[in-house]
Amino acid sequence: MVPRAVKNCMQLFLKLVNLIIGMAGITMILYGFRMIKVWQQDDEEGSSFDDHSGPSFPWFIHAFVGVGTTLCAITCLGHFAANTANAHCLSFYMAIVFLLLMLETALMADIFLNCEWEKDLPEDPSGRFDDFKDFVKSSNNICLWIGLLIILAQGCSILLAAVLRTLPTDQSYDSEDDYDQNRLPLLNPSSQAFLHIAGEPYFPMMN
Repeated sequence: MVPRAVKNCMQLFLKLVNLIIGMAGITMILYGFRMIKVWQQDDEEGSSFDDHSGPSFPWFIHAFVGVGTTLCAITCLGHFAANTANAHCLSFYMAIVFLLLMLETALMADIFLNCEWEKDLPEDPSGRFDDFKDFVKSSNNICLWIGLLIILAQGCSILLAAVLRTLPTDQSYDSEDDYDQNRLPLLNPSSQAFLHIAGEPYFPMMN
C-alpha cells in the first residue's frame, strides 16, 4: 500500500537524520573524556610544584560532556519516536529539538554580535577552553561545515517528525485493508452454495 510505504520511508529518513545528531553527541563525549584525562595529567604535574588553595572546577569540560550526553539522549528519543510513530512522542521530540535549535541560534548570535562575549564566561581553570578555541580558529572552515550540518540535521528532523505525525497510524491501515478484503467477492469455488432449482420433479411418460 502506497501510504504505508511513504510512512516507512519517513521513519527511515528520520532515523538517518537523527543518527547525525547522535554521532555529534558521541564525538563530544569522547572528546570531553580526552580533555578530562589531559586536565588530570596537567593537574597532577602542577600539584607537584604548586600548592592549590582549593579544588578547581573545569566547567567547560563538564559542559562539553553534558551537551554531548543531551544530544545522545535526544537521539534515543528520536529513534523511539520514529520507530513507534506515536503522535505524543513525535510532538515531544519536535519540542526538544526546537528548543535546542533556539538555544544554539541565540548562542551563535551572541558570539557574532558581541565582541566581548568571552568576558561573560567564568575562567576555566583547566585551560581546555582556550585550546578548543584555538582549534576552532585553526580549523574554521571544517568546524563551520560541521556546525551547519548539525543545524541542518536538527531542522530536517523537525520537518520529518512533523510529516510523520500527520500520517495515519498502522491501525487505520489495517482497518482499511480489512474493509477492502470484505468487499472482495468470494473466489473460492468450495465456498459457493449449490444452486437449487425449485419446482416439481419431471418424470417421463410411460406407455
